[in-house]
Amino acid sequence: MTELSREIRRQIGIIVDRRGSVVAAVVGDEKEIFIPALPGFPLGRKHLRGVRLIHTHLKNEPLSQDDLTDLALLSLDYMAAVGVKEDGLPAEIHTAHLLPFNPMGEPYEVDPSVPFHAFEISMDEFIDSLEDEMGRAITRDVRDKRERAILVSVSTTGPKEDQVEGLDELSELAETSNVVVLDKVYQRPGRINPKYLMGKGKIKELVIKALQKDATLLILDHELSPTQVRELGEITELKVIDRTQLILDIFAGRAHSRDGKVQVELAQLKYLLPKLTGKGTSLSRLMGGIGGRGPGETKLEVDRRRVQDRIAHLEKELKTLSRGREERRRRRARSGIPIISIAGYANAGKSTLLNTLTKSSTFVEDKLFATLDTATRRLRFPRERDAVITDTVGFIKDLPEELLKAFKATLEEMRDADLIVHLVDISNPRFEKRIDTVERILEEIKLSDIPRILVFNKIDIVEPELVGNLTRRFHAIPVSATNPETLGPLLKTLETRLWSEETHRKTD
Repeated sequence: MTELSREIRRQIGIIVDRRGSVVAAVVGDEKEIFIPALPGFPLGRKHLRGVRLIHTHLKNEPLSQDDLTDLALLSLDYMAAVGVKEDGLPAEIHTAHLLPFNPMGEPYEVDPSVPFHAFEISMDEFIDSLEDEMGRAITRDVRDKRERAILVSVSTTGPKEDQVEGLDELSELAETSNVVVLDKVYQRPGRINPKYLMGKGKIKELVIKALQKDATLLILDHELSPTQVRELGEITELKVIDRTQLILDIFAGRAHSRDGKVQVELAQLKYLLPKLTGKGTSLSRLMGGIGGRGPGETKLEVDRRRVQDRIAHLEKELKTLSRGREERRRRRARSGIPIISIAGYANAGKSTLLNTLTKSSTFVEDKLFATLDTATRRLRFPRERDAVITDTVGFIKDLPEELLKAFKATLEEMRDADLIVHLVDISNPRFEKRIDTVERILEEIKLSDIPRILVFNKIDIVEPELVGNLTRRFHAIPVSATNPETLGPLLKTLETRLWSEETHRKTD
């Protein structure tokens, strides 16, 4: 091999499997070699590929960065480069192999070069030992079948704090979807790679992290094009989804009313429809599991035309359901009972507040989007006064456009509100940005003209002095939704605002 390499002035390599059989021979140029696709050696649940690369280096140079990148990206068993002497005989051999997870985070080890004829290794024993070590380094319950994800943010603009905040929220979303978050990766490249979103170096880092931590999923804090999903999936050999797919997955799992299910399926299909372009007539390539389940999953084998027909059918059904809601709202309006809507960022505690105020049992969970279906209850005030109070879906920044469109129908419930309680989780360090997000969405859906009360929740886990300062600064009412004893000032304010404004309206 070295003689031939010297003769043609090109690198030559062979790919060898664990039985010692040559599965491919490759020819590169003077400086590098190009490894072909290895469809017969998928990673699956293995830590290593099951093949090793042995190739020539014309100038007896050490392993290049490209060699080491290939070792990492392809999870090869072993990488070896044999130097070529002037007479075509082998010079030194340069080798490297991947490492199990280690405190230093080193992805691989480059061995000292030795004369080719002095090199000895029992490859079978070495690979068995390495894979065994890799398995022991991953300490997890093998019975836990949840997806294991690495979160990724790539940005060329804005402060780093925005990326950190975005991935923190993505982590909350992932946990809501029952995904184990293993790591978070940030990159700020000079420009976005249209094919992979990030550079090859960062992809190598991702693959190594995924290998060392036994990840099954990449979640990107971006909306990906179909090409980016495909290319990232192929190069990393992991399932790849974006933020929108994750949110759709959460909504799919948590919508229970007919209204909610129709809206989620509609949003799913509208999101998937553009991604069918150029894929033929079926959706059969789409995966199940995270990012692919829910009310729309039984439609994944229908062609583009039938998807469009289904969208038209769902939109029609949504209008019918909307008319039903309109009739219920009219009946409430005729009754003369004031209406209160609780709005706020996801996981602000809206359902808990509704339960505590009305002594009811709407589903509550400390996760984003625990509630998707609108809940309506009667709230009894002193002096035999009643109001209707509704809990709405939580808002979130950069809510996917199709979901926002679909849920406008649900948010129409707030159109007839006499008062909106804007509930804020004051314990969240980003609560000011979340206030702005909710206010912006209320403006987008043309609800900003309805009177609002700002209420700060979760005061029981914030320093009292800070609570006092913030409530004065924002003119807010402090409560702990889990403690009825803190709700007196809120109830008093609601009663004053509702019935004083009612009196004012009657006078008009």
